Amino acid sequence: MDIRIASKKDFESVKHITQTTIKTVYPKYYPAGAVQFFCDHHSDERILEDIKASKVYLIEDEGKISGTVTISGNEINRLFVLPEYQHRGYGRALMDFAEQMIIKENDSIVLDASLPAKKIYLLRGYEATAYNMIKTDNGDYLCFDVMERHNGGKE
Repeated sequence: MDIRIASKKDFESVKHITQTTIKTVYPKYYPAGAVQFFCDHHSDERILEDIKASKVYLIEDEGKISGTVTISGNEINRLFVLPEYQHRGYGRALMDFAEQMIIKENDSIVLDASLPAKKIYLLRGYEATAYNMIKTDNGDYLCFDVMERHNGGKE
């Protein structure tokens, strides 16, 4: 299992992992408008911008790319593992990697926690610092927590 920085040639892989995971997992937790908001938020332009800024990482095992994470300052963003690779430790490995990268230069780690991931973050020592509700174009609501962990948290 290797984690490496994404290059422009990895754009389609990052997009596929992100959009497939959102469209497969999120409908179990969110209404259609919120799922569409997530898909739109993780647009081609944003993914490409982050790849160009060397913020995107991929996890690869036996030649197959199964997950991605974006690190921006002290924030963990866009952490997704393809549904068929979930529950195999790839998400944990990406999270460990991102936390280690951030802790080198920051006192805290911040992330937005979707409903499917909130419990995982709580178990890793994150605390909710804000609750957000965004009304989507079709009137559905997207709810999520901003969570934070200080260096003294569980590593």
